[in-house]
Amino acid sequence: MTLLSTPAPAAAAGNAVPAQARVRLTALDAWRGLTVLLMWLVNNVALGSLTPPQLQHAPFGGMTLTDLVFPWFLFCAGAALPFSQAAMQKTGVTGWARVRRLVTRAALLYLVGAFLTSATEHRFTLGLGVLQLIALATLGAALLSGLRGRWQAGVALALLAGYGAFLAYTPHPAGVGVVSETANPVQAVNEALLAPWGLRGLVSVIPTTALVLLGSLAARPLQQRSPRAPWWLLALGVALSVVGYGWAASGHLPFAKALWTPPYVLYSAGLATLGILGMWLLADAGRVRAGARLLTPLTVVGRNALAAYALPILFKVWVLLDWRVGWAGKLMPMQAALLTQARTHLGLWWGGWAYTLGYVFAAWLILAWMARRNLIWKL
Repeated sequence: MTLLSTPAPAAAAGNAVPAQARVRLTALDAWRGLTVLLMWLVNNVALGSLTPPQLQHAPFGGMTLTDLVFPWFLFCAGAALPFSQAAMQKTGVTGWARVRRLVTRAALLYLVGAFLTSATEHRFTLGLGVLQLIALATLGAALLSGLRGRWQAGVALALLAGYGAFLAYTPHPAGVGVVSETANPVQAVNEALLAPWGLRGLVSVIPTTALVLLGSLAARPLQQRSPRAPWWLLALGVALSVVGYGWAASGHLPFAKALWTPPYVLYSAGLATLGILGMWLLADAGRVRAGARLLTPLTVVGRNALAAYALPILFKVWVLLDWRVGWAGKLMPMQAALLTQARTHLGLWWGGWAYTLGYVFAAWLILAWMARRNLIWKL
């Protein structure tokens, strides 16, 4: 495993890819970069009771911008699969060699996620976290990435339909068909079977695999450079958004990030499809891609997404929260000292924004520095 190295410009890092295959989709890098920036923002907002609703998780049944961050990460993981698949085919990595590579990458990503979760919780754990779920869902979707588009779509819809039926018809202590924040089949399975093994949330691999497959489905025409790509993305994005929103509005199943309900998966995938379409029209469409320069602040982050996810977390845990400094005659974590100083001089609102945006900007500077030196953390 090479964690920090000069990046290969191919879609699948680590492969020696012929020159004609060395093409990146700027729209995908930019959308992934935007997702990372949103993650930095919502995970570190320091406005207390003044935090805008869109920067908080919605109550059960609702959805805010914050609730879209995680599914967009999964969607981007899926959108990268057609490029990774093409790169492996060009280098002759097929059959069991391809399966071994996919399993190895998933295992490494899972272990990185377990390391971050252990560092955050200050105890060893192999339980599910963000990267662990991404690893498992992406592995499931990647093993199916060689299927035709219609079959990928069929598998994704079958997974969501089956998972929706599981939520709606599985008996649990609160009764059949009850899907609430505190009583639902997922919670019952977690408590009865998975919690003792530290695998709470494993059921979520089913809908998240479907989400990754939808990302792959959306990116296929872009990877194949189909002239119908923009119309395909527009139709798919609108269809997914309308079906997801309509399903939630019908009252059969709500939007619920904690449960990864099918309406939540479809709606978030639809918005991501439309977002990537917009960035593709700006940066990738046509022969002249002047719009790509406008997206540079996003792509320098999106092209190094693993580092962008992991390094700020480790800095926050090991430095901002663990280091203690003297302030007002007492020791306090560095994060609290910086935030207190900002609020003292600027007030709760402006001080909170100064700390939050300062954190985001500092993280972006690190990623920009890494981009200038072609340093990519890859598995």
